[in-house]
Parts: sequence; C-alpha cells; structure tokens
Amino acid sequence: MEITLRPSTADDLDWLLELRADVMRDDLTRLGVYDEVRVRQRMRDAYDPACTRVIVVDGRDVGSIAVRPTEEARWIEHFYLARALQGRRVGEHVLRSVLAEPGAAPFRLNVLVGSAARRLYERHGFVLDTEDAVDVFMTRRDP
Repeated sequence: MEITLRPSTADDLDWLLELRADVMRDDLTRLGVYDEVRVRQRMRDAYDPACTRVIVVDGRDVGSIAVRPTEEARWIEHFYLARALQGRRVGEHVLRSVLAEPGAAPFRLNVLVGSAARRLYERHGFVLDTEDAVDVFMTRRDP
C-alpha cells in the first residue's frame, strides 16, 4: 500500500465535508451531539487549504490531516480517514510522518470522548491535558 500526502486545495472541501460527517457520525451520535448541518459547518468554517494535506492511498484521495501553527503549539486538526482504511495502519503512518516534521512547538489536538483514535494518539506520546463531556485535549512534547 502506497501512502502519500498531497497539498489540499479549495476544491477538496466538499468531499472532505462528507468524509468528516461519515467518520464522526457514530461517535457524535453516541455522545448525543450529532447534527447533520453542524458537523459540516464546523469544518467549513475552519478549513484552511494552506494547513491541510490530503491522504492518498494507492492513488486515491482517502482522508485529510491539518497542522495549524500557533505561538504555543502545532494543532493537529481535521485528521479523517475513510472507514474502509481505518485499522490498517494508514493513520499511524500519516501521524508518524507529521510528528517527524521539524518544529519547536509541541503538538496539540482534541479527540472525542470514547473515540478509538485516542489510543493511536497515546501510542505516539500524547498525554491528557483536559477533558469535558465531549472533547479530550491532548499534548505531545517532542521527546
């Protein structure tokens, strides 16, 4: 399986909105907060092609990951992978690649409470910062 990242463009937004809605539906429903419009609008409002890369597997666009730099951290956001490829180490490969990129600021992210993705982040050195009824905020400082 060939896994690569390509720069995102404004043209990617529509299919990424649908990917996000599909990937997050089960967890958001379990938490009682799934909303067909809001799940898309939150990404539409925050989408920045300059910070986003598309995950490509064997020539097919199958996901996304964004790294948004701030003064305090590099935020990993919009990390979505088509369901058919989840559990096949694609996300791990992508996360390792992003974490290996140079930079002084720590990585931060948030994941939904109860999401299986949290285990992936913990395996890669992320630790709990804060947690509420929906979100878990985590930080990884460079080793």
